Amino acid sequence: MNKEKLDIVVPVYNEEESIEELLKRLFVLKEKMNFLDINFIFINDGSKDRTLEILNKYAQQNNFVKIINFSRNFGHQFALTAGVDHSEADFVAIIDADLQDPPELIEDMYNEAKKGCDIVYGKRLERKGETIFKKITAKCFYKFMRMMVDVDIPADTGDFRLINNKVLNYLKQMQEKHRFIRGMVPWIGFNSTPLYYNRDIRYAGETKYPLNKMLKFALDAIFSFSNKPLKLANHIGFFAIFIGVFGSFLMLYFFFFTDFKVPGITTTILTILIMGGIQILMLGIIGEYIGRIFEEVKARPLYVIESTKNFIKRG
Repeated sequence: MNKEKLDIVVPVYNEEESIEELLKRLFVLKEKMNFLDINFIFINDGSKDRTLEILNKYAQQNNFVKIINFSRNFGHQFALTAGVDHSEADFVAIIDADLQDPPELIEDMYNEAKKGCDIVYGKRLERKGETIFKKITAKCFYKFMRMMVDVDIPADTGDFRLINNKVLNYLKQMQEKHRFIRGMVPWIGFNSTPLYYNRDIRYAGETKYPLNKMLKFALDAIFSFSNKPLKLANHIGFFAIFIGVFGSFLMLYFFFFTDFKVPGITTTILTILIMGGIQILMLGIIGEYIGRIFEEVKARPLYVIESTKNFIKRG
């Protein structure tokens, strides 16, 4: 009887300090779950350190350690996409290499999936080692996302999750350039359940998501899953018209029925500044959507692979 297959997808970028500890814990997990055919798919996202060298050493000795090596750094979400695209397993688990998400929980996720859940996502009860600023901004981000998008994206979740083959096949069909996988998976639908856990501190090294990347990630999430910013432009436009008409009647009232005279230069400057700011803001929102359309119509590949290891050639 053939074993069910589980692929564990791990994007890596400059993780030489933590990769061997991760591999050690994954090897223990594989031994414990020996009733499954488990493979590890590592995607090297243009690492500049010894990450690829270490992975190659393990891959030479273990054919279940598979490597996808990008030609350059394409980004975390594209690395995840490459791993998903190259999987044909019954179940796929996604986990980062920094060991903040304990790989041992993949067994619990699998057990939940076997109860009939198509998606099992990790939901953080505690975020150890994160700054107050990071915790506050994360909470604000998820609240704002709930207001702006129609997809129910659970709060306090990341990409750490397990999906079955049914979800995997639909995820492979989603080839948009601006990717937000923790929103794409809920968009697909099907049964899902959380697995609650305490997130550990980073094992070693520094975060690969500084503030500027976090902001870009947040914008991708909002503009990729909602057209409400465009509707907001309409609402602000109507509000500006209302203020303009109301202000005009107010000025006429002051002019004809009172002795109070509003200085013209002050009113003019304030009006120009406010309306100019609104117009620039709206143009910026429209520009974000046009830019995304521009990226899509170029139809470039999502990523470029320089080499692979331990994959069976297709066709």
